[in-house]
Amino acid sequence: MAMEQGLDLVEIAPNSNPPVCKILDYGRYKYQAQKKAAEARKKQKVVEIKEVKMRPNIDTHDYEVKMKNMRRFFESGDKVKVTLRFRGREMAHQDLGMKLLMKVKDETAEIAKVETHPKMEGRQMMMVLAPISR
Repeated sequence: MAMEQGLDLVEIAPNSNPPVCKILDYGRYKYQAQKKAAEARKKQKVVEIKEVKMRPNIDTHDYEVKMKNMRRFFESGDKVKVTLRFRGREMAHQDLGMKLLMKVKDETAEIAKVETHPKMEGRQMMMVLAPISR
């Protein structure tokens, strides 16, 4: 029947009893599957990790600018890695750094969730925030 119509006989379910076959144009079927896969790849969003660097004694205006940037990153669907850099004697006041990161966490609570809680890595304290998907 497939030869009469100039089409291909394609085996769909070989393990069933009896095996299921379909008469179709196999080249066209492969082309459509390829198009569907390309469309799915096009709609995919790659999540980037943006980094925001701060210091423990950051000024209010600088802090507000960093927070504005973070909100913009969350709106575009990116994750944010907040890095707090300690220099010299600031290492003795890690509690100030922890307070600053908790402040960031509280201010972004409605738009982001903590993915990695604040932790020290050498002279840096880091925290990763991810946008809350809606």
